[in-house]
Amino acid sequence: MRQYFRFKSEHPGCLLLFRMGDFYELFDEDAVTAHRALGITLTERSKGVPMAGVPYHAIEGYLRRLIDKGFRVAVCEQIQDPREAKGVVDRAVTRVLTPGTLVDESLLDDGVANLAASIVPCKGGFAMAMAELSTGDFSLRSVSAADLAGELARRAPRELLVSDAIDEYERERWRERASACGASLAERPGWQFRAADAAELLRRHYGVARLEGFGLDDESALTAAAGALLAFLIESHGRVEGETARPLSHMRPPRIESATSALIIDSATLRNLEIERTSRSGEQQGSLLSALERPRTSMGRRRLREVLTFPLAQRPEIEARLQQVASLAEDSALRSAVRESLDRVQDVARIASRAALGRATPRDLVALGMSSIGCEELSHLASETPAMGPLADAFESSVPTLAALGEEIRTRCVDAPPSHLREGGLFRDGTDAELDDARLLQRDADAWLAEHQRQLAETSGIPSLKVGFNRVFGYYIEITNAHRDRIPAEFTRTQTLTGRERYTTPELRDFQGRVESAERRALDREQAMFADLCRRVADAGASMLNIADAVAMFDVLATLAETAMKRRWCKPLIVDEPVLHIVAGRHPVVESVLGDRFVPNDCELGSTEQPARLALITGPNMAGKSTFIRQSALIVLLAHAGSFVPANSATIGVVDRILTRIGSADELHAGQSTFMVEMVETAAILHHASDRSLVILDEIGRGTSTLDGLSLAWAIAETLAQRRCRTLFATHYHELTQLAERLDRVVNLHVRVREWNDQIVFLHRIEPGRSDRSYGIHVARLAGLPPATIARAKEVLESLSVHHAAPVPPSGGSASTGGSLGSAGAAQLSLFTEYLPHPVVEMLRKLDLDALTPLEAFDTLRTLRSEVEKR
Repeated sequence: MRQYFRFKSEHPGCLLLFRMGDFYELFDEDAVTAHRALGITLTERSKGVPMAGVPYHAIEGYLRRLIDKGFRVAVCEQIQDPREAKGVVDRAVTRVLTPGTLVDESLLDDGVANLAASIVPCKGGFAMAMAELSTGDFSLRSVSAADLAGELARRAPRELLVSDAIDEYERERWRERASACGASLAERPGWQFRAADAAELLRRHYGVARLEGFGLDDESALTAAAGALLAFLIESHGRVEGETARPLSHMRPPRIESATSALIIDSATLRNLEIERTSRSGEQQGSLLSALERPRTSMGRRRLREVLTFPLAQRPEIEARLQQVASLAEDSALRSAVRESLDRVQDVARIASRAALGRATPRDLVALGMSSIGCEELSHLASETPAMGPLADAFESSVPTLAALGEEIRTRCVDAPPSHLREGGLFRDGTDAELDDARLLQRDADAWLAEHQRQLAETSGIPSLKVGFNRVFGYYIEITNAHRDRIPAEFTRTQTLTGRERYTTPELRDFQGRVESAERRALDREQAMFADLCRRVADAGASMLNIADAVAMFDVLATLAETAMKRRWCKPLIVDEPVLHIVAGRHPVVESVLGDRFVPNDCELGSTEQPARLALITGPNMAGKSTFIRQSALIVLLAHAGSFVPANSATIGVVDRILTRIGSADELHAGQSTFMVEMVETAAILHHASDRSLVILDEIGRGTSTLDGLSLAWAIAETLAQRRCRTLFATHYHELTQLAERLDRVVNLHVRVREWNDQIVFLHRIEPGRSDRSYGIHVARLAGLPPATIARAKEVLESLSVHHAAPVPPSGGSASTGGSLGSAGAAQLSLFTEYLPHPVVEMLRKLDLDALTPLEAFDTLRTLRSEVEKR
């Protein structure tokens, strides 16, 4: 117990799982916590000391449940064979499991990166270090304060590390940031964030004298962030079971990411465009990711998410990737061969990392051996495809190492390996002489025992004598009491049973010792052979990770090509000019559901034919405004990711940011109303939009009073038009359409509907011009509002309308065709229009009320009513 509490004091904040024989035990408060969290039995170790435990063979399932519930767990293993221990068995904490440091297959989602991130404030923003322990990836990035939330949303780290040398206000801010991106917040000792200490750790870990080769120096905030993160990872997985090499040898040197290498997408855009998951349910089904073909490998699934959330921002890189996708899209045989080869490849990156951490299993090794076949095939296919030059180079430099290891693994290991090596069974016969000798003795045991039983029966004259085995007494000779008088003198009694006795002999004891020794020798030999293979895989870690990168990218390219061919997508033309010209564009997710029933639409901004940069889109709800603006943004995003796009043709000028404000939601936990959230997100757009940005706005200003909302929407539209960024602005404020007459950078679009017999039909066509009505009451009827409510709404609308004899149709054409809705000549009330003159109003103005008698007043009232009824 002193040993237990010593380890517990060294890992505060962790549940300590303490290996004791066949169980992992928890004591004291940890036992009570585990009892409540896992529902396991609570007992007592000694009086007043609570104890709870789980079987060692089921530990992974319990670990996952604890991590999912937000606990940090330290695993204390027996590092000494209990048979060799004199007194208390030596133990050590070999793993500290936290949300951001998981490596075991059973604890990870194979399609999502499991990142830990450390952040250090610096001049102009923050320095971020991000690492995935399960793959060895390690990257650094500087980010502005305004872009931090978006960066965290795109990275989606599982754990966020900050210095504990912060005040309570900052601590609360970091809690909010961590909660917003779904991360667990971990406060680390402040000295680990000092650049000088961090630099020393980095130099020592990577065995270098200077950090300039990594683009770092001893004083930069990026160095501080990198060192703090590395210290955390070493603390959590610093001890490798059975390994004396430096800890975390598989971690790549940190690489600095360029701030301009990726298109900037903030957290609002990530949510509004539903790139990874839907905003309503939070599920992947219905997102852009789900609309694409599924990559064949887990490495490809992780990379596809990265490609979509970090689209390329430079035209040469975009065009190079588009050409790679095109080479696969145009050659169905090549595409099929690539995807068949990908099916043979397992998660090479995570297998290599587990080998380096001492966490690999027999099945990991065999999977790696089989993966080498697929990797060799992919290398050959890449070398034969000119557009795949960079991938071919990556394969060529690393595949020979994997191929040699893979061949050895396939030759030496069985095809169906055990899940663990506790009882051996991984290596084939004939691959090791020492192992074969030990196994031969085990296999011959049954034959030897049968022969020994026959000999004993003959020499003793006891035909019913039997030789058997159990785990408690070992090998025994069993004789019934009927033959007690014939028992030879050299037999030694070991056990008495009903009606029979069990004995042993010196010869049988000697045989048992040799068999047990053979089992132990066979297992020890297999474990040594397994450890040697794992060490060699770990030594080849750099090659393994390079191959993993190449496989992941090949998988993404094949996925994008397969999607393009199945959905009839086109290759976009990428230009430097700030234009957006989409012909017959389609929403990738909605089209995947509706198929040919989806109505495509064109979008044109900034071209010679349509030089305007801001399009105001009016029309009724449910008619397709939001779908149109979202699909335009998704097409731009897909093009920057290097993908074909859902359109007949597309010319897209490179953008630096995609900024969106769509939907209505509050942040009550942060004290923000729906309108406040809308204004905060809109403010971010106005502060960051440049003349190369794409801005998507939907119903700005609806969260406040009509006049306030209209005024804000008007001013926002004017600001964006002056900023000259490409903007799609959907609105129900028809007054905004007047901007097209005042500013040459604004154009009106509307969604066409057809009216017939007091009904409307949505045609989902976006056409030039503006709509003069929102058809809200008709949409409400479609939504199922009670007839009485609909009728009353019509009455109120009539009372708010301005009636005149000859309404002037809006410029640019009407949004409706066919029969009329409601009274003839009725137009929706305009807030910017004076009440039109009316004879009754003029008569009222001329009345001398003081001179009227009661009878004259009654006659005048009747006249006024008659005038009203005439009209």
